[in-house]
Amino acid sequence: MATVSPGHPTANYPGSAELPATEPTPANSDHPGAPDCRPPAGPDDHAAEPDSPTTRAAGLDGAGFGVPRSGGDTAETARAHTPTEPARPRPARGAVPVVAAGDCAPARVDEVRAVRPAVRMGGFSAVLRVGGLFTVITLAVLLFGLFALDIAVGEFRIPVGRVLDALGGGGTRAQRFVIMDSRLPRALTAVVVGAALGLGGAVTQSILRNPLASPDLLGITSGAGCGAVAAIAGMGGVGTGAAAASGISAAALAGGVLTAVLVYLLAWGPTATGDSGVMGFRLVLIGIGVNAALLSMVSWLLTRASLTDAAHAQQWLTGSLNASDWSTLVPAAIGLGLAFLVAVLSTRTLAALRFGADTARVLGVRIQTQQAILIAAAVGCTALATAAVGPLSFVGLAAPQVARRLLRTPGEPVTASALVGAIAVVGADLLARTAFPVSLPVGVVTAGVGGPFLLSLLVRTNRKATL
Repeated sequence: MATVSPGHPTANYPGSAELPATEPTPANSDHPGAPDCRPPAGPDDHAAEPDSPTTRAAGLDGAGFGVPRSGGDTAETARAHTPTEPARPRPARGAVPVVAAGDCAPARVDEVRAVRPAVRMGGFSAVLRVGGLFTVITLAVLLFGLFALDIAVGEFRIPVGRVLDALGGGGTRAQRFVIMDSRLPRALTAVVVGAALGLGGAVTQSILRNPLASPDLLGITSGAGCGAVAAIAGMGGVGTGAAAASGISAAALAGGVLTAVLVYLLAWGPTATGDSGVMGFRLVLIGIGVNAALLSMVSWLLTRASLTDAAHAQQWLTGSLNASDWSTLVPAAIGLGLAFLVAVLSTRTLAALRFGADTARVLGVRIQTQQAILIAAAVGCTALATAAVGPLSFVGLAAPQVARRLLRTPGEPVTASALVGAIAVVGADLLARTAFPVSLPVGVVTAGVGGPFLLSLLVRTNRKATL
């Protein structure tokens, strides 16, 4: 038994005259001679020790409660017992400390933290993900290769090297005429249309948090097609078979916007939380119903049109790049540029909306305003792309999901979705002209590839819902 000295702070307590004797704990009792693995004492570490100079000087016991201070322990005594060994320097935040042989690992885990590099430009900052950046660069290189190959292939084949030379201003006059005036508008239209459909699909799927919420399944593409067919067929004085491309684009844009407004209003109702709003699954079901109604309207318009206008409209409805020229490319390119600018500036808003309406509202997002702006951008670029070449099925559905799996992101990436959509349309056009005995419309190839992808996506979604 150990006797407490009169100067000890606990000497005045009853029953504290005799305490059980304790042996000093070695640095490492399991392995004698091993180094001391205890972390270096910090400025606040002595306050938690049961019997340290700091607690005795402050009049605290081991639990942090005050005890009567006797005259034996003073501040000078506490300073006298303070260890004189200098403290080990702590590593900077984000740096990984080097552990020498025979030394112990640092006790603080938060100091051994991998920090991703960040990009800062003025008030803008973003985390640099090397793997994702490498994937995006790879997609861009693949798109450029398919773009050059699409220009080179045709009735008059041109080597890819000469295509690149002609694009740079070289080549013969005949090669420049074939490339710049005949094949370049078609290839650029395929790139712009595919990127617009992929971008529109990524925005709608992110907002509605549903992988099936693509513009073609929601009826937006059918609405744009209905407006374009009405312009081609000359319904209501909108235009005739020889109507300007700007008139067809305007009619397609109006049809897509009106369809989007109609679907949104029909899908408005009570949500799971009791508030009024739009639920993703309800909007998808209503969009499918509106899509079927608009397809019936398109069939009725074709029966009312003349033979020439009906043939032109039917060719347009299959989704073909044969009639692509600069007049149809420019409106689609302008719509894609504006929609891409809105989507990039709203990247953080899209990321917040993926967590749901309640979380986004807590994060300070104006849900109704931001949703209206983003849906308007997606509808605009999709409608203009549809007016340029006709409806291309399943591109807006498949491109965001493929990009999401390539980049392994929790949501649909905007830039990668646009690149994947462009690759899909350019590749489909290349296959339609080279892989079959006769040249097929590009819409036939996208529908043939996108149908099985939709079935696999439905099966995967059903399995997640079941689990």
